[in-house]
Amino acid sequence: MRYLELGRTGLFVSELCLGTMTFGGRGYWTAIGQLDQGVADSLVRRAVDAGINFVDTADVYSEGLSEEITGRALRNLGIERSQVVLATKVYGKVGPGPNGRGASRGHIMDGVKASLKRLGTDYIDLYQIHGLDKVTPVDEIVRALEDLTRAGLVRYVGCSNWPAWQIMKALGIAERFGWSRFQSLQAYYTIAGRDLERELVLLLADQKVGLMVWSPLAGGLLTGKYDRDGQGPTGARRLDFDFPPVDRPRAFECIDAMRPIAEAHGVSIAQVALSWLLHQEQVTTVIIGAKSVEQLDDNLAATRLRLSEAELSRLNAVSALPPEYPGWMIERQSRDRRPVDFNPGS
Repeated sequence: MRYLELGRTGLFVSELCLGTMTFGGRGYWTAIGQLDQGVADSLVRRAVDAGINFVDTADVYSEGLSEEITGRALRNLGIERSQVVLATKVYGKVGPGPNGRGASRGHIMDGVKASLKRLGTDYIDLYQIHGLDKVTPVDEIVRALEDLTRAGLVRYVGCSNWPAWQIMKALGIAERFGWSRFQSLQAYYTIAGRDLERELVLLLADQKVGLMVWSPLAGGLLTGKYDRDGQGPTGARRLDFDFPPVDRPRAFECIDAMRPIAEAHGVSIAQVALSWLLHQEQVTTVIIGAKSVEQLDDNLAATRLRLSEAELSRLNAVSALPPEYPGWMIERQSRDRRPVDFNPGS
């Protein structure tokens, strides 16, 4: 297990992060997972034993039950709080009325207190804005997070599912006033969905913001167990390809390319998909969720899979994004702006 620096901090997190969306099973989240406390404890124990020191949850998962189970698991297992980097998120609907959601100062302040209580801790390592609030001004969001950091309720802040220009705006505000900056972006990224490479990856590299990947297997599609109609093995839910949305032909071309690589290494297709992400320079951590210890073990094994340059080239080629403006024009106009040897006497 590798440990990488989170953003521009001195905090190191494991290259795999345990996601707890499957914990609980309440309301909308019942279809995602219904793991009780006992199973959750076993997954957290296995993850920590394997070297994972990063756990991610959110206040909306199972209507707060996921946070409760996550915090209780750490206590049940006697895991020292300082040994785990605990991340949660705020934004989604957690209460009635128009102010029970969003990223207003009021909702953020209410949200952090509720999350701390459910998690059974007095601080959150990484507090993330779960979505882009088109109503609340960015400076209000950044100031609220700064106040939480100064109060010691959270140690670092991040965002999830934000576009590049809004992240840059938030970073600029934070720099101007000396406030806490976003140290991470949690975003969707897979070999079959490389959209964030157009702008977000460039921003993250330039500003040294960490990348936390969610749904690295595209909702299960990249396990290779589903056919082109979304039909999986007996007992598996049927995929509708709507979330996360995928370019189906390209996704199955990726699966077809990963299959012989998986067979050559004697591993699952899922491990190849995860390993491809772990080979991407800008990725800080990949969030893995599981419904059983066996599933978790298969995902953990991806850290031991090293893909050759030839294998990576093959996968990069089959999954490459089609050219899109202004990218293709920037590339064209930059051809004569690369470093060259210049001898004025020649």
